[in-house]
Amino acid sequence: MLAGRGPLKCWADKAYQGADRHVRVPFWGRRLKRWKRRHNSSHAKIRCLVEQAMAFLKGWRLLRKLRCSTNRITEIVKAVLVLQLAST
Repeated sequence: MLAGRGPLKCWADKAYQGADRHVRVPFWGRRLKRWKRRHNSSHAKIRCLVEQAMAFLKGWRLLRKLRCSTNRITEIVKAVLVLQLAST
């Protein structure tokens, strides 16, 4: 948990079913109620953006070549992701 903020929420795929309550996963099943289908749809849209941004970082091989403190790496990755998401 971050100081002054609530717990972080994470959007994961169905493989993480049963994980901590802060891990958001889609619903299972074939005949889902409308609200569950909407939840799965919005869940997929969020994960899609994040996965595109992470693929972008992997393409740059940014994380392999950095030789600085982990705090700086975190800030650099955040900046790159914000710029990449803003451009889409």
